[in-house]
Amino acid sequence: MNNYIKFFHLFFAFFDQFTNKKICNFFKKKIKNEKITLIDVGGHKGETINLYSKNFIINKIYSFEPNPFIYETLKTKNNSNIFTYNLGVGERDKTEDLNIVVDSQSSTFNKISEKSKYFLLKKKLLLPFSKKKYSFKQPVKIISLSNFIKEKNINNIDILKIDTEGYEFNVLKGINTDHFKIISFILFEHHYDNMIDKDYNFSDISMFLKKNNFILKFKSKMYFRKTFEYIFENLN
Repeated sequence: MNNYIKFFHLFFAFFDQFTNKKICNFFKKKIKNEKITLIDVGGHKGETINLYSKNFIINKIYSFEPNPFIYETLKTKNNSNIFTYNLGVGERDKTEDLNIVVDSQSSTFNKISEKSKYFLLKKKLLLPFSKKKYSFKQPVKIISLSNFIKEKNINNIDILKIDTEGYEFNVLKGINTDHFKIISFILFEHHYDNMIDKDYNFSDISMFLKKNNFILKFKSKMYFRKTFEYIFENLN
């Protein structure tokens, strides 16, 4: 089973590098600071840390990963300017069940629609000839970004990156108006497939960010998925 998942990840990682290159090039043209501060919501195994450490001079990276099993890998990235946390990020501080799936990159706080075509396809690809469950629930602690920013006394965020498999709007609603002002760019994935049940759509996020003085500046479709990468820029 692990070989199927490993191949699945390597296949998409190969194509994702082209999207990541476009994103890095966008930021290199836009961000003039010598060093960048990045908040990484959905750190997984440290892919974002690796990418931005390779392409930018890092002031600080704060990386959050709620899956306690995956966090064992992420925490090895800790050093003097990279800080990792085994926490989820949402609208407010609480404890919530995380749906941990065999494809760890798809773990989500949202309900998984097990009758959707995309879910059935992924299960068939990742668990061939197996009756093993695709996911299980794990209670994890969630914090709001505004509480974290206040606690750490952060006064500048060059990039806020969010990859939370359908929980992006919840993350954004945990940021107050004053803290939006210190964020230069927001990068997030948005899924258009029906595997994850969401109570919002892209237009809700777009309108919310517009109210907080952000404008869409970048859009790129990810290969072989109904998923897009978006970058919004603060007009302040």
